[in-house]
Amino acid sequence: MRRWPAVRIRSRNTSTAFAGVLRLTRAIFFSLAPGPHLRRELTQMPRLGFARPRLGMAAGACLSGAVLLNDGCNPKPPEAKDYVAKLASERTAKDAMFQAGNDVVPNARHAEFLPLSYFPIDPDYDVPAQLKPIDDRTVFEMPTSTGTQRRMRRVGTLEFTLKGQPLKLTPFVEADAKTLDRLFVPFNDLTSVTETYPGGRYMDLDRTATGIYEIDFNRAYHPYCYYNPTYECPIPPSENRLKIPVRAGERLRK
Repeated sequence: MRRWPAVRIRSRNTSTAFAGVLRLTRAIFFSLAPGPHLRRELTQMPRLGFARPRLGMAAGACLSGAVLLNDGCNPKPPEAKDYVAKLASERTAKDAMFQAGNDVVPNARHAEFLPLSYFPIDPDYDVPAQLKPIDDRTVFEMPTSTGTQRRMRRVGTLEFTLKGQPLKLTPFVEADAKTLDRLFVPFNDLTSVTETYPGGRYMDLDRTATGIYEIDFNRAYHPYCYYNPTYECPIPPSENRLKIPVRAGERLRK
């Protein structure tokens, strides 16, 4: 299982990179245009990730056509203790990976960010969703934390119910992706800025043949530019700004 590809910016001017993060916050919350492009050398970094549990048949039964039923159909792991223990173990492994390296979280910032901070694990934030696909190869220029644009394509709309409220998110793939086997779901919610990173959080989904997906907000993670401004991170588009607080997954350290 691998995470969304982070793009590393090798910049000679660290203050310029930090300024890019400030531009990111303004662009999201004050609708300002992104700043000028940074001079950079881009390299693809390995994706990071961990295995996640699959949805069982019961979750599929909670969907009727394209309509999600009420919260009572949200999938609950057969053994909640096992689910919590597995997720906690994955988080510990991620902390160890970041602690052992100097790339994603620089050594000088280990004490500031590690261990990573999370909301309490809540199985109610692990819900089924149905993808309503679209056949549209229009390229969407997604702004990034540095003011540059990332070429993406919309795959469709994920429809789900969270805490009794029907919601939608748009999954994306990179414009030049050869396959659609990995979906990128960036989002903001009402915790952004105050409790989570202003530039949003990400989720990754493996493509399914059924069109039924597991959206587990407990696995929502911060983009790497939160820890290290030399990374270039896509900014969630307005269509993926949820009007509710999502207190699950990674959060800012208190």
